[in-house]
Amino acid sequence: MAIEGTFVHVQAAETVTVPIKSHYPTREEQILALQTTSEFDVLVIGGGATGCGCALDAVTRGLKTALLERDDFSSGTSSRSTKLIHGGVRYLQKAIMKLDFEQYKMVKEALEERANLLEIAPHLSAPLPIMLPVYKWWQLPYYWFGIKLYDLVAGSQCLKSSYVLSKSRALELFPMLRKDELVGAIVYYD
Repeated sequence: MAIEGTFVHVQAAETVTVPIKSHYPTREEQILALQTTSEFDVLVIGGGATGCGCALDAVTRGLKTALLERDDFSSGTSSRSTKLIHGGVRYLQKAIMKLDFEQYKMVKEALEERANLLEIAPHLSAPLPIMLPVYKWWQLPYYWFGIKLYDLVAGSQCLKSSYVLSKSRALELFPMLRKDELVGAIVYYD
């Protein structure tokens, strides 16, 4: 990426020149622009994480884009979510328990999309370790097996191999966990 004058050149599949603004329009100026522009290429409704991402993508492709939000940007559902791009551990459990091949395909596709996003947008996504505390002895091998299957389904796109934490290590990392019945923990990445 090179900055020349008032334009940024972004190297991608196609070269797109995006003007750098020294001043951002006020809300009133934005509303006036929406009212006086006769046509847009893209209209995005919802200014949460997903809507803003779609609008950003459209603008960087040179499309005339309008983004509408009922309340304040990022005030809705997607702003309160975890923002986790996951392959679907729970869906994999359903696929196995119900022998549902469609659920399995959905998990496989989600894992491929997760890998794709990590590759094309490393500035927006990063592997996140998730620790699952285990409070019954029989759950440790049950969850471990399921999470290892998740790693296996991800194949070469597995972010990092999952692993088991001892009770003492889990408490060292997260001292607020209930100590009395804790057996250990399992860590996986999404």
